[in-house]
Amino acid sequence: MRKELYAAIVAKLKQDVPEVVHIDLWNHNVEFIEQEEGWERPAVFVEFGSIVWEPNVGSGYRGKGLVRLHVVTDWTEGGQEAAWELIGKIRAAMENVEGIGFHGLVLSETETNHNHEEILESIESYSVRYLLYNS
Repeated sequence: MRKELYAAIVAKLKQDVPEVVHIDLWNHNVEFIEQEEGWERPAVFVEFGSIVWEPNVGSGYRGKGLVRLHVVTDWTEGGQEAAWELIGKIRAAMENVEGIGFHGLVLSETETNHNHEEILESIESYSVRYLLYNS
């Protein structure tokens, strides 16, 4: 279900927010930006938080978790105003993300990372409900 959710997020961003030019899984990309190969911006990195599972009536499990979208933009490309506009488009796109192994995303928290000179990182956290069926 994480694979399906990631694919749904990527497809929705590509379809509805073409301004995002790089999408990948989160791996502390911003923290080590000087040590990594460069990636184009605006970028979105998808981070999966922990999932709390409980048995589902009948079979399988249901879970609650968080998925965080790290939205990375250049400070020199419009600053925070441009970032907020992009985030608004991303939020609108995420409202319609659904799949068989998960229910829609619900915005739960927003953070702004101020620790970088030339980039802005905004972190949008979404709660998600998962379904895991026994095979």
